[in-house]
Amino acid sequence: MAANGNEPADPIVKGTLATAKQSWGDLFRWKQRVLVTNELGESHTEWQSPEPFKNPISLLRQLSGKQWLYFLVGLFAWTADAFDFHALSIQTVKLSRYYNRSKTDITTAITLTLLLRSVGAAIFGLLGDRFGRKWPMVANMIVLGLLQIATIFSVTFEQFLAVRSLFGLFMGGVYGNAVAMALENCPTDARGLMSGILQQGYSLGYVFAACANLGVGGATDTWKTVFWIAAGLSILAGLIRCCFPESKQFREAKAAGHHISAGDFWRETKSMLAQEWRMCIYCIILMTWFNYYSHTSQDSYTTFMLSSKELPNDAATRASILMKTGACVGGTIIGYLSQFIGRRRAIVGAALLSCCMIPAWILPNTESGLSASGFMIQFFVQGAWGVIPIHLNELSPPAYRSSFPGITYQIGNMISSPSAQIVNAIAESRFVTSKSGKLVEAYGPTMGIATAIIAVGIMVTTALGPERRGRSFEHAGPAGANIRTDDVEKAAVDTVSLADSKVTKEQV
Repeated sequence: MAANGNEPADPIVKGTLATAKQSWGDLFRWKQRVLVTNELGESHTEWQSPEPFKNPISLLRQLSGKQWLYFLVGLFAWTADAFDFHALSIQTVKLSRYYNRSKTDITTAITLTLLLRSVGAAIFGLLGDRFGRKWPMVANMIVLGLLQIATIFSVTFEQFLAVRSLFGLFMGGVYGNAVAMALENCPTDARGLMSGILQQGYSLGYVFAACANLGVGGATDTWKTVFWIAAGLSILAGLIRCCFPESKQFREAKAAGHHISAGDFWRETKSMLAQEWRMCIYCIILMTWFNYYSHTSQDSYTTFMLSSKELPNDAATRASILMKTGACVGGTIIGYLSQFIGRRRAIVGAALLSCCMIPAWILPNTESGLSASGFMIQFFVQGAWGVIPIHLNELSPPAYRSSFPGITYQIGNMISSPSAQIVNAIAESRFVTSKSGKLVEAYGPTMGIATAIIAVGIMVTTALGPERRGRSFEHAGPAGANIRTDDVEKAAVDTVSLADSKVTKEQV
């Protein structure tokens, strides 16, 4: 028995097949295999019973005032980022009329945005791990605002696509820095709940964009007003971030007099990739499934209600708002539950329940029916997503919590970038009979079948993958500092060995 009374467990295995086998077995055991590290740095693995449920209010109170400020700034940046993105997806019909292009052509802009986000994630994520979270995020948000303004002044469709491509590059850098800033100093017990709240900045951005769309009305040129609002929010987020200091780990490293050279940074990065390449590939596959999951179930939903269900713009927008309200609620609740039942169980359970909701999601014809079913399916879709920020942070190499989540998330986005375009292309080439008896584009069946396939993929991938719930990363130094520490320790060991050798020779 361990010192705390828990039963010892076999160590966490290495290797792809071994990890999949161990993870599958652990999924069906109530107790969870946990790696425990004591104050001396000694580690062992033990079986721990899931933590008892704790009052979420008490978990929120564990955060200090400073931790709340960092969390809220990260949440606001992520929400503004999501508003920027959804300002386009919920106005596909308006933009189609404005540029005299098909809806599938307009969703090409979504594809290009998602495609280039991985490049931005790599650039700004590595800058965040190398130089700190602050200034990369400031640059991201201000440039995003300026690119929203540039979109408004795009006269031709080609200019529009070019600006949205550049927008995607800068948008990709926000997620990793925002998540790292918001979660890296959260108390361990509160991580699941705060992860759920943080991830719903994405859904909150959708809700705000939909509210703005509802407020400006359905006239074609009103899309520009929504983009002006988006620009203001992004620039404001960048200016607010200017008012807060750098993250704790970088301030502590600077105070300790650590100078991290570019060589140190890249040596540690290459060492990390050599050791963690399997984890990188796994997280990319997982985030590919998740991004298909999100974009397939939401990006064309307003178009689905307008074109297939023949709802007016106001009714479709109200239903979209309620749908994403369900996402905000579900992400928070299931993120909270993951702290106690485990990250993987929460994800698998939410994905399974979302499959069960698909018929009720696409069959109703009224605003109330579509609102209620949209609320429930997004409760579970974004409920599963609510676990992702902290799950990725716990799976990340500790020194790369800015670049690793951002890059894996955005590469998944890149691979899934054609999702909205695929849905639109298939739906526009197939037809079903609407409630009025007309032949309309088959958005409902297309989204339903695709979402079911994707949800099954998420369940299988998550069930066979690793989990590091409760992993300690609060005291990890910035990337590059750790390899210097290793070098110093190695030099010390070599010096001691040399001294021992000299003493032995003198004794002989």
